[in-house]
Amino acid sequence: MIETAVSATPSIQPTGLVTLASRHSVEETTATLERLLADKGIKLFALVDHSGEAEKAGLHMPPTKLLIFGNPKGGTPLMLASPTAAIDLPLKILVWEDNRQKVWISYNSADYILKRHGLPESLLGNIAAGEALAKVAAE
Repeated sequence: MIETAVSATPSIQPTGLVTLASRHSVEETTATLERLLADKGIKLFALVDHSGEAEKAGLHMPPTKLLIFGNPKGGTPLMLASPTAAIDLPLKILVWEDNRQKVWISYNSADYILKRHGLPESLLGNIAAGEALAKVAAE
């Protein structure tokens, strides 16, 4: 379990990973995120059901889903400014349950992505929507 999972307050690790507690199940939190993305006109490129795929392989893991989403108008300027930003784009939000059945939302902070790729602060708004969606879904 990651260190931030023991605290209900948002935490940014040195690696840029932010983890927030959710008061809802993985299914409910994921559905909320999907709804928020659709409402904001942000494309959901993929929904990876890690735990569902584990079950198909005869393995068990707590509910774990990864949403991969973005907007080419927002992401393309980042990749043009620094092609390596494509490794972190599209954006991702992980919704997962720990071994105590507590649900968490994890994502890379926008500030971390900017610093990691040497991007200008002026592009922060292009990727900040992911953080806002995660915070709303956690409530």
